[in-house]
This record gives sequence, structure tokens and C-alpha cells, in this order.
Amino acid sequence: MEEDLQQLIKAYRMYQKMMRYPHLAEAMRKIFLSVLSEKISLDEEQIREDALKALQKEKIEPSEDNIHEYMDAMVDLEVVNHFGEEEIDQYINLARKEDRLEKLIKVVNTEGVTSLRIKKALRDFCEIPEGNTFVSPSEAEGVRVALIHHFISNQLPFKGIAKNHITIRDIDEIVEHSYWSPRYPGRIGGKAAGLVLAHRIILPRLMERDPELERYLAIPESYYFNSGIFSDFMDYNNLQGFHTHKYKNRKDIEEAYKKIPAIMEKATFPSDTVDTFRRFLAEVGEHPLILRSSSFLEDNVGHAFSGKYDSVFIANSGTPEERLEEFIGGLKSVLMSTFGPAPILYRKERNLLDFDERMSVLAQKVVGRRFGDYFFPFAAGVAFSFNAYTWSSRINQDDGLIRLVFGLGTRAVDRVGTDYPRMIPVSHPLLRPEVGVSQIRKYSQKKVDVFDVEKKRLERMAFLDLIRKIDHPDLHLAISVNQDGNLAAPMFKGQKIDLNRSCLTFQNFLTKTPFLSAMKKILEKLENAYGRPVDVEFAVDDGKLFLLQCRTLSLRKELEPVTLPENIPKDQILFINSRGVTNALVKDIEYLVYVDPRAYNRITGYTEKAEIGHVVGEVNRFLDGKRYALFGPGRWGSNDINLGVKVGYPDINKTLIIGEIAFEENGSTPEPSFGTHFFNDLVEADIIPIAIYPDQQGMFIDEKLLLTAENRLAKELPEHARHASVVHLIHVPAATNGTLLHIYQNAKEQKGMGIFAPRS
Repeated sequence: MEEDLQQLIKAYRMYQKMMRYPHLAEAMRKIFLSVLSEKISLDEEQIREDALKALQKEKIEPSEDNIHEYMDAMVDLEVVNHFGEEEIDQYINLARKEDRLEKLIKVVNTEGVTSLRIKKALRDFCEIPEGNTFVSPSEAEGVRVALIHHFISNQLPFKGIAKNHITIRDIDEIVEHSYWSPRYPGRIGGKAAGLVLAHRIILPRLMERDPELERYLAIPESYYFNSGIFSDFMDYNNLQGFHTHKYKNRKDIEEAYKKIPAIMEKATFPSDTVDTFRRFLAEVGEHPLILRSSSFLEDNVGHAFSGKYDSVFIANSGTPEERLEEFIGGLKSVLMSTFGPAPILYRKERNLLDFDERMSVLAQKVVGRRFGDYFFPFAAGVAFSFNAYTWSSRINQDDGLIRLVFGLGTRAVDRVGTDYPRMIPVSHPLLRPEVGVSQIRKYSQKKVDVFDVEKKRLERMAFLDLIRKIDHPDLHLAISVNQDGNLAAPMFKGQKIDLNRSCLTFQNFLTKTPFLSAMKKILEKLENAYGRPVDVEFAVDDGKLFLLQCRTLSLRKELEPVTLPENIPKDQILFINSRGVTNALVKDIEYLVYVDPRAYNRITGYTEKAEIGHVVGEVNRFLDGKRYALFGPGRWGSNDINLGVKVGYPDINKTLIIGEIAFEENGSTPEPSFGTHFFNDLVEADIIPIAIYPDQQGMFIDEKLLLTAENRLAKELPEHARHASVVHLIHVPAATNGTLLHIYQNAKEQKGMGIFAPRS
């Protein structure tokens, strides 16, 4: 009796909950029936029979109304008999979600609907607890695509990937962190979209998460100023004419852009938009911000726009009005970059000029901590899921490459001249292109980018100067110390360190933190989801890895699969290589510089061999502005002058190709290393390394052509005529009846060749 009473009480409580939404009672019972059929094999027909029996027993007329009334009661009783209160609540909420989803479907598919109406319908759906019962997958997918199109991105490749990872509730959270104009719809743009998508690929909302990534990965606090603000700003200030600048010639585009800063200085935002900015700044508080471009086209599949638009650091400190002025100034700078020559010419080259490009802004709290006047993260950088520069056969290209720096990541993503990020092949993270303490120290990072909060600007400081000014708790993870000719990382935190003998190696960081394990998983997950290589920008601070940006890898032609030409006559082939091949496609090379390995090896004196390096440098300067390829013996840039020509980066920085030729000598083959001593220089300068072993099966170089073609060294650089027996300066068209050199390299197949053919 007591048990029956308990069940009646449960049934009554369930009924009370159902009656909060009386218009959904029928839908709820349909769900109950479906669950009863699935879980206890009790179907509608059987319940109807039981209802008829009960009516007969009570001598009540078996009308349809009475039958349905009894069936409803029986369904309710069966549900409370077999399921707990929490599970029942899930089924009630599922009916509510299906009802709200139906309304959301109508709204998002109504032509001309306002963002506010969609936002309200979206919020109505998402205020229902998420639970673990879900609406129809096909209907949810349709809504996701429509919402992504309206609020995030209109790019089809992105939508095709994002719909499988970004949920309706994710979009609601994005909308809640978005700021827009009430007069214009807008989207958050490509960069913001890529970050949102990457986050959900790595840490899915509805699937099991990797525990390590859940603990270690974070996303910086982010806010989205959508493209409607840009459109409103342009119209409010009558700047619509800027949109036609893209059709001008290059010179006129550059001239027009010079006038834009003065115009932007006078331009203002509508008062309600300024009020929106004030609310944002009050919400975010005083913390350094980075305002990042996030245009419609930016970071899209096949079109990365890397570095084409501006990102601006702001201190976000001072009085409310000072902060507002700084924020508006930074925002204008990002919006103005839409009309810069670099992105417009980039679009022109890729037939994107007719696209109606609009700019959104991703505002993020800068990752890091404050040390005195300086704000910066422990480390930052960029990681590639595909490693295009494998200087050792041990390296697996598909595991990726990481460029890591101490401090702000601007040091890793920008070209840094004579300074060097730490290059980390993910498959062999401790394998370096440098050998020996002196080389490791030489090719270590010397300068650090930080944000000076007081001066409100980026500063570039010597690493040792910075470390002497502050007390960084994680220094032991970043540096190694030269001890009796060996570099050793600190044994423990707090160990006394001689900074004068130290350099940045990140040895402890790579071996004693989850960074590498996490990054390998991240790159793998993202590449699998995108179906192609990706690169991500990141920062690391206080034990967390922050994802800052994700896009498909900026695949130049030489990183796309390269098809080697077939059936080429041997007299049109300069070389064939099949070892240590990196992806490359370099066409229309007009000059060849060939340092004859055999002649070089016959030189016995150190001074004369050193002079060859000087001659190569002079030729390099002479060919500035020309397309040329450089080939020579063994290791370019080696400190051992007998292993290769001793040159520095300025001696080879104008070449497109640096070829290392290894002939067998005394039964052994010197091992070319793609100029490992200045490998980072090659990466920064986009110089393609090629290794050729002419004595090995399947490889070849036309030594006869290189030695018999007219050598223009004496003619062009008469002061170096006496070295013409070693250094050959060859004008390719003159030597090959008007053709040019074209180089094809396929890393996957480990095959490459250089051929003579007409201009492409």
C-alpha cells in the first residue's frame, strides 16, 4: 500500500510538471510512449488493450475520449514505475526543446529576419537545460548551418566543417559575447570563427573529451565586435567610396591609403555604439587587450591572409574615458586595415576582389602576467601540423613543427632578422638542426617581445636584460646553462643560475610539462577535422596552453602536392634527387651559381677556401632582384671549411634554392644537412633546401653542363675572375637555347628534379 502511494505521489508530481506546459502534454506522452517501447517493449497497442480492459471492468463506455484518458494515465504510471525523477525531467524537457526548435527553425529560415528575433528564439531554446536527450539530428544540423551563416561565417568550406562540431548552444554563447549595431546584421568573421571551431574540435561539447586537454587547454577571454559595427561606421561617416578603392591600380591604392588615417581620425561612431563600447570596457575590466582583425575572408580554407590585416595591442588602463579613447583608436586601426594595399593586392592575385569584404574585430585579453612594467606570457608561438622542413630523415613530416619563443608570440609569427625561435619537430622534439654548444647558443632567441603597460606599447628587449629586471617563476623551464662545454637545464625550480652562461632552449619545458603531448593531440585532431594541414597560434602561461588562432596551413604552391613532369629528355634535366626532399615548386630560374665540389675539394689552403665563400656572397649581392639557384659542395655554412663553403646568411639570402651536392670521396659520402647551422635563416627567407647525391642510384646532376656552360663570373665580377675555375655564374637561357630552370620537389614521394623548359 505504501509503495502504491509513493508511485501515485510520483505520478502527481510528474503531472504537475507537465501541466506547466499544457500545450505540450501530448508531445510529452509521445516521447514517453517511444521510451517505453524502446526500453521495456511496451507499445501503444498493448496500452490501448489494457485501457479497454480497465474501462470494461469499471463499466465505462469505451469512447475514444475515455480510451485516450485511460491510456494517458497508464502511460504516466508506467513512466513513474520504470524511470527516476531526473530521467523523467529529461523527457519533459525534450518535448520543450522540440517545441522551441520548431520555432527557431521558422525564425532562422524567414527571409529578412532581424538578428534580434533570431537571438530571442535562440535564447528561448538554450534556456532549457541541455541534459542528455537530444532533438532530431537532421533538424539540429539545419538550424546550426543557418545560425553559423547568420552569426559566424558565410564561407561554405567553413560551414561544411563547423556544422559537425559547433552546437546550437555554442552559437548562443558566441552571441552572448558579441557586440553589434542595431541597424546592421553582421558576422564575427574568419579569425574568430576559426578559434571557436578549433576549441570545439579539441574539446567537443557532446562527446568524450581528452582528460589531459581538458585540464591543460584554455581559450583566452574573447569578445566579438561583428561586421555590423564596421558597416554602420562606414555609412555613418559617408565612407562608402572606400569600397571602390580595390579596383584602382597598385599605385593609386597606395596613394589612397595614405589619406585614410587622417579621415579615420575625424570619423566617429554613433552614440549608441560608443555606449556599447563603454559597457564592454566596464565588463572586461582593466587588463591588456589585443584587438585582432577577423574579416569575412580571413583564415578561410586556401586563403589565410596571414599578416595582411592589423592587430593592435592596447593597455586598457587609466580612467574610463582614457580607456575608451584608446579602445576606439585601436578599433579604427583594425577597421582601416581593410583598405590597405597588402590585403587588396592579395585578394586581386586570388580573384577575390569582387567579394564584399567586411571587417569584424576579435577582442581578447592578452595571455600573460605582469612583471613590473611588462606584461607577457611565459611562451608563445605557432605550430604546424605538417613540417615542411625536415633537416633529418628521422623527422616525421606529418607530426608537425613548432616555432616557440619566450614572451609574446609576435616574435614567432613575424620574421625576426638575426634572432631565432626554437624550432621543434614534434616527432623528435629534442633533435636540433644545430650541433654543439656554440651553435645552439648562436641560434637561440636573444630578444623578447613584451607589452610595456606604462608606455602602452610593444617593446623588444634583450632576454637577459629582461630577466635581470624581473623574477620569473618559470625561468627554470626556459633556459639552459653552459657548464664545462655542455648545456644543462636547471635541475629544479629556484636553482641558482649564472645568466651570463645561459641561453633559451626550453629543455625543461619540452621534457617536464604536458606541452608536447597536448600539442601533438591538438594538431592531430584539428588536421583530421579540417581534412588538411593546419597551423595554430598559441601562448603558454601559468601552467595552461591557450589557443589563440587556428587556420588551414597557408599552403603555397610548393606545399600543395607537386606533380613531377614525366618523359623529359635527359638533356633537359639538370638534376634528379630522391633523399631528404621537401615540397617545392620553383619556376623560371634565370641564373645558376655552381660551386664545383671537385674543384673546391682540390683547394688545400684555408684562406683560399674561405675566399670562395666571399665570392659567393658577392655573386649573391650581384644577383639581387634576379631569380637564381645556388648549388655547391656538402654543408653550406659549415664551420668546418672542408665540409662545405663557409658563408653566412647575408651571403645566400637572395637565392631561391640552396643545393648541397655530395659526391662520394674515398668510399664515403659527406652528409649534407640543408645548411643546419643557419637552418632557421632558410625558413625565415623561404629558401628551399635540396640535397643531391649524384653517385647514388636514381640520382643525377648534369655536371658536364654546369662545367661547360659559359661562366660569366669574370665578365660580371672581374675582381673575382681568378676563382672562375671553382665558382660558375651561368645565365640559364644563354646555356640552354632560351629556356629557364624549373624545380619540382615532392616530399611524400621523396622525388625531385630540375628541368629546363620555356618560361611558365
